[in-house]
Amino acid sequence: MISQDRKHPGLNLGAHHGSAHEAAEGVVFGFWVFLMSDLIIFGLMFATYITMLDPMGQAGGPGPRDLFDLNSAFVQTMLLLTSSLTFGMASLAMRHKRGPRELVIWLGVTLVLGLVFLGFEWRDFAAMFAASAGPSRSGFLSAFFGLVPLHGLHVAAGCVWLLVMMLQIRVLGLSDAVKSRLLRLGLFWHFLDIIWIGIFSIVYLGGLA
Repeated sequence: MISQDRKHPGLNLGAHHGSAHEAAEGVVFGFWVFLMSDLIIFGLMFATYITMLDPMGQAGGPGPRDLFDLNSAFVQTMLLLTSSLTFGMASLAMRHKRGPRELVIWLGVTLVLGLVFLGFEWRDFAAMFAASAGPSRSGFLSAFFGLVPLHGLHVAAGCVWLLVMMLQIRVLGLSDAVKSRLLRLGLFWHFLDIIWIGIFSIVYLGGLA
C-alpha cells in the first residue's frame, strides 16, 4: 500500500487519485532536477555574498549594521513560514479531495502572504536606495542585490503561478494536469522558504552578529 501511495519525494496524491497519481511521477522528478539547478545558482550567490562581507568588499560604504532592519526581516520570515503552512493545507485539501473551494481558499491565503512579504521587501529595498546604498555602491551591496532580490523575483513568480492555478481550478476544475501543476508549485514554494531561511540566517543574522 505504501508503494502504491508514494511515487516521488514530497507530497503524493495517493492511489485514490488514479491516473493523476500515476502521471505525476515523471513530471515531479523533472521538477526536482530543475530545483536542484536553481539551488546551484543560489549557492553561487550565497558564496559571492559571503566573500564580499569583509571591509574591502564594502569599499568604505555602509555595511549590514548600517542598512539591515532585523525586525522587518523577522516579519518576512514569519510571513513565508506561515505561507508554507497554508500551502501545505492546500496540498492536503487536494490530496484528501475536500473540494475546490477549500483548496482555492488556502491558495488565496498563501498568495496574500506572499504579496505582503514582497511589500515588506520592497520597502526595505526602497529605504536602502534612499540611503544611497544601491548595488553600484560596493561589491558587498552588489552581492546583496544579486542574492536577495533574486529570491524576491522567485516569490513574485510563485505569486503569479498561484493566481494562474486559482484561475485554472475555476475554469478547468481539478483535472489531472491541474493536480500535477499544483504538486510542482508546492515544491517550488517550499523550496523558496528554505532559501529564505538561508538568507535570514546568513545575510541578516550573520550580518548583524
